[in-house]
Amino acid sequence: MSFQDLEAGRGRSLASSRNINGGGSRQDTTQDVASGIFQINTSVSTFHRLVNTLGTPKDTPELREKLHKTRLYIGQLVKDTSAKLKEASETDHQRGVNQKKKIVDAKLAKDFQAVLKEFQKAQRLAAERETVYAPLVHKPSLPSSYTSSEIDVNGDKHPEQRALLVESKRQELVLLDNEIAFNEAVIEEREQGIQEIQQQIGEVHEIFKDLAVLVHDQGNMIDDIGTHIDNSYAATAQGKSHLVRHQRHKDQILL
Repeated sequence: MSFQDLEAGRGRSLASSRNINGGGSRQDTTQDVASGIFQINTSVSTFHRLVNTLGTPKDTPELREKLHKTRLYIGQLVKDTSAKLKEASETDHQRGVNQKKKIVDAKLAKDFQAVLKEFQKAQRLAAERETVYAPLVHKPSLPSSYTSSEIDVNGDKHPEQRALLVESKRQELVLLDNEIAFNEAVIEEREQGIQEIQQQIGEVHEIFKDLAVLVHDQGNMIDDIGTHIDNSYAATAQGKSHLVRHQRHKDQILL
């Protein structure tokens, strides 16, 4: 089953029956790889939409948190699917493995490679935008209906009004301190998020390099299968030709 089949709705969810790292037959391993690729592709589409929201009025701390969780989820899917694909590839090198399975696994490896490229593009774009843009936050306002400009502390006012001005000033200072602390926390969170993106980019890049080797190896294996089939076909054709010539020679002798 190819990745295109899964997109048509015939794939299974990784989380529906068992974890992707669980055991199973050779066919189960191939199915797990196909299911993992399908889920990664779907999640990368969601990740793209979230990344495109960065720098817009909808760019909030809540959106950044959702983006962070989606990125981690995809990263885990990538690791799990990569492990299953390696397992399938090792199985394909054993004797007695169906040639059709080898071809299917090779196609899935290329599908995995393609979806990883898309994720890498989205990762780099996310890192760039999260560096440039800060999320929009709603600043708290003074709970009092009075402000310092509305109350003259030096004027001949009632003690209650002067006390209200003092309290208003105190609240302004508290809110200012809170805003400074909040902004510092936002900056720290942004920097941490960017570092996590860079780290994940490196991890995915390493997986991509290993995958390139695997795809090349499987390509050689598929070429060997094709050569074997061609040789078998040629040998069969040659055998039939020998039989025909032998039969003709036999007929001539009988005549």
